[in-house]
Amino acid sequence: MISADPRDGLPPAVRTARAAMEEEWRAGGWYRSQVLADVLAEGAARHPDCRIIFDSDTRPASVTLPALQREALAVAGSLAALGLRAGDVLAVQLPNWPETAALYYAAAALGLVLLPIVPIYGPAEVDFILRDAGARAFVLPSRHRRADAADVLGRLGEQPTLDHVVVIGDTVPDGALGWGALRARTARVPDPPRDPSALALVVYTSGTTAEPKGVLHSHDSLVAELVASPTPPTGVPGTVTLQPFPAGHTAGLVALMAPPVHGCTTVVMDAWDADRAARLVAEHGVTSMAGTPILVTTLLESAERQGLDISSLVHGVTGGAGVPPSLIERADAIGFRISRCYGATEAPSLTASAADAPLGKRAHTDGRPLGGARLRILDDEGRDVGPGEEGEVAIAAPEAFIAYTDPALNRTAFTEDGWFLSGDVGRLDDEGYLTITDRKKDIIIRGGENLSSKEIEDVLLRHPAIAEAAVVAMPDERYGERVCAFVVAAEGQAPTLDDVRRHFEAEGVARQKTPERLEVEADLPRTPAGKVRKAELRERLAGRSAA
Repeated sequence: MISADPRDGLPPAVRTARAAMEEEWRAGGWYRSQVLADVLAEGAARHPDCRIIFDSDTRPASVTLPALQREALAVAGSLAALGLRAGDVLAVQLPNWPETAALYYAAAALGLVLLPIVPIYGPAEVDFILRDAGARAFVLPSRHRRADAADVLGRLGEQPTLDHVVVIGDTVPDGALGWGALRARTARVPDPPRDPSALALVVYTSGTTAEPKGVLHSHDSLVAELVASPTPPTGVPGTVTLQPFPAGHTAGLVALMAPPVHGCTTVVMDAWDADRAARLVAEHGVTSMAGTPILVTTLLESAERQGLDISSLVHGVTGGAGVPPSLIERADAIGFRISRCYGATEAPSLTASAADAPLGKRAHTDGRPLGGARLRILDDEGRDVGPGEEGEVAIAAPEAFIAYTDPALNRTAFTEDGWFLSGDVGRLDDEGYLTITDRKKDIIIRGGENLSSKEIEDVLLRHPAIAEAAVVAMPDERYGERVCAFVVAAEGQAPTLDDVRRHFEAEGVARQKTPERLEVEADLPRTPAGKVRKAELRERLAGRSAA
C-alpha cells in the first residue's frame, strides 16, 4: 500500500538531500510548478490541430488534442460518479486505444494516481501490483491477444481496496462494469489539488527482486520527463512521431502524454507489426521514432522488403539492450539519424545524442545527459572515478522518481547525498558521453522489457522436476537478450523446455519471462558462500553457443 507521503520511506539524510535537489530544479526551471492536468489542458489549447492517430484493428481513431481533452473530462466525470477522488489509485491495463488516452488524461484531471500495467503481465503479476498499490479501480479489455478479462479476474486473490472493475469490450464478466455503463454515469469534475510535488504515477518494473518494484513519480518528475523526452525532438515544425511502445510501459505512457507538450502528431500502435509500421511511416510521413533494437531492425527490413519509401524518417533513439553499431550505421545510410539512449523506469529519459552528433558517438555511446540530468560514476566504495574509468552510474535528474513503494528498497537505492544508484555499470568520456558497459543488478532486458532473473528462478523452482535453477541473459541479435535457464533436475526427473513452457503458462506469468533455452546440469557452480557463479554460467553458454 502506498503511504500518504511516499517520501517517508526515504532515509532522513536522503530525504533532506532530495528536497534540496528539488528546490534547485524548481529554481532552474526544470520543475514547472504545474500539475499534470494543467500541462495537458494548456497544451491542448495551444496545439488545437495536433492529432493522436490510433492504429488498431479493433479501435482505430484519429483525435485532436482538444477533442481528447473534452473526452477526458467526460470520463473524469464518470470516474467521479463512481466515488473516485484525488489520491485514489486508478489501474489501467489496456493497449494503445483511444479509451486508454482518455483514462490517462482523466486521471490527471481528477488528481488520481495513475497505475499503468503492461498488457503482457499475467494474473500473477497483476494480482501483486493491484494489491501492492492499493488500487481502487481497475480497467482492462474483455479480450486482447491471449488475455481474457474473466480469466484474469477469476485468478486474482483478495483485493481489499479494489472497489470497481471496468471492462472494455463486448463481454463483461459478472461483477464488472462495461465501458458504456461507466460512461452513462456523470458527475461534476472537482478541481484537482494543485501540489506539483504530490504523487501522480506509480509504475511497476522488474528488478532483482522476485516481485515487481513499484516506482513512484510526482507531477513534477512526470512533467519533467515529458519535457526531456528525446522523441519527438522539441521545436521541430512538422514533426510526426511513431510510438510503438505499449501504453502500460513508461515509454508508452510518455508517448500518449507528450503531444500536448511538444505539439506533434503522434501515431501509436496497439500491437507491433513491422510491415504495418513501415506502411504507417510511409503513409503519414513519420519523421521521428523511438523503439527497441528489434523494432527498428524489423522496421528497416520490412520497408526494404516491401519497397516502401521511409525517407521521411530523420530522427530517432533506440536502447533497452545491447544496440549493435551496425544498426545505427544501417539507419544512417538512408538518412535516419538514430542514436543509442539510456534510461530506466526510475528516470526514463536520461541520455541520448543529438541528431547532428557524429556517427561514432551515436553508435558507440549512449549519449549525453538530457533535461537537467547529472551523472556520476562511482567505484565500489562510492568514490567518483575519472573519465574513461568504469563504475556504477549514479543519477540526479528532474525526471527521476521520488521513491519506491517498498521502504526496504529505498534504504539501499540512494547515496546519502540523494543520488540514485542505478545498478548499471558505465563510463563517461571527456566530452560527457555515457557508455553503459555492464549491469550490477541481475536482470535480463528482452526486447526492451526488464525481466527479473530471480522471479523466473522462483517460478522454475515451483516445477516438481526442477531442484535448482539459475537464469542468465542469452545474447540475441534481434531482442538484445533472451532468457536461458540452467537447472538441476530433481531425482529421477528429466525436465524439457516444453515442460517449462507449459509450467510458465499455468503459473500465469508473462510469456516473455518463459525461458527460451534450457540447460540441464549435474550441479551449478557456486562460491564458497553458496552463491551461484552466474559469470561462469554465461561463459558456459557462450562456449556452447559458439560450438
